[in-house]
Amino acid sequence: MPAEAKFEALDFERLDEAEQIRRSVEFTRRIVKRRSVRHFSRRALPFELIANAIRAAGSAPSGANQQPWTFVVVSEPELKRRMRIAAEAEEKESYERRMSQEWLDALAPLGTDWRKPHIEEAPYVIVVFRQAYGLARNANGDEVRVKHYYSDESVGIAVGFLLAALHLSGLATLTHTPSPMKFLADILGRPANERAFVLIPVGYPADTAAVPVITKKSLADIMVRL
Repeated sequence: MPAEAKFEALDFERLDEAEQIRRSVEFTRRIVKRRSVRHFSRRALPFELIANAIRAAGSAPSGANQQPWTFVVVSEPELKRRMRIAAEAEEKESYERRMSQEWLDALAPLGTDWRKPHIEEAPYVIVVFRQAYGLARNANGDEVRVKHYYSDESVGIAVGFLLAALHLSGLATLTHTPSPMKFLADILGRPANERAFVLIPVGYPADTAAVPVITKKSLADIMVRL
């Protein structure tokens, strides 16, 4: 029998309109400054910042509240070195053989290539895994699969929370999705139900860090009001 739904009073902070707008403007002012950083300082940072950001990410909504995510935080140098070597091997193959010229042309303004030193330079790398299905024990004690609903969408939302939390904590990040990413599960010893979703180096930007000159679409380009 399914568990019966239980409810509790909503803990909701009601704000006056002026405060709503102030917070909205302040959040927007800060979040639009987030940039993908590829040059990190090796300077240490409080692990509490990482833990708090993951706690925020774990509060994201998910299909049937199944929370189909695992956040693996890597700081051990040898693991980061192995991840970099494997990622660069896949990326070199992609840049030289797998990617179409159209894809390479789209990436050209960003100045990226197969080299990924940021994996080793950043003090922390968060590898987000999507749980393709859950695991539970039945009445006989046997391990069984639990179907997950909207796991891709759920993990994508959680990653958005994570990036915002890290940025608002004064940290730099990069979303990196080497393809294929199976090597991450192998290196990090993850179970068979987990699929690597994104690799996120986290730290302070290097003093010499530079980012591509890009523009974002205007509000008029991305919003339709009916």
